[in-house]
Amino acid sequence: MTSFLSTFVNKVDRKGRVSVPAPFRAALAADPYQGIIIYPSMTDAALDGFGRSMLEELSRRQLDKTMSDGDFEQALLGGGNSLISTIMAMAHELPFDGEGRIVLPAALTEQVQITDRATFVGRGSRFQIWSPELFEVHQRDAVAALRDRLASRGNGA
Repeated sequence: MTSFLSTFVNKVDRKGRVSVPAPFRAALAADPYQGIIIYPSMTDAALDGFGRSMLEELSRRQLDKTMSDGDFEQALLGGGNSLISTIMAMAHELPFDGEGRIVLPAALTEQVQITDRATFVGRGSRFQIWSPELFEVHQRDAVAALRDRLASRGNGA
């Protein structure tokens, strides 16, 4: 399974091109599709992303579950209410250029306030792309909340 680790801030040029961090590209090197899949996060002010193989695996698992449940009508006709179907409808395939860059769609960058820099954040099997300013606030708040939770456990709570 592909793993995305660490945090990188890269410049976004006027055409919306940004270099995908080399460790992320290396994690995707075995993927037949040389690029990434991104979509607006359902929980954060960021873009969620992963390799195409991950999306295909999620789709296959959804189909396998539908078939094992005996819902052949659902398998043949589909349904628009599943999380995977919703994500597929919002997803953008962004191929790498010869320099390992992608072009971020303006409609997506506007939604998450990415302008001249983008923060790539590893999340294990997926990654996120944030505005550096929004990520800094998010990360600071997430670390503080985690520390508070761990401290409360240490006090027998």
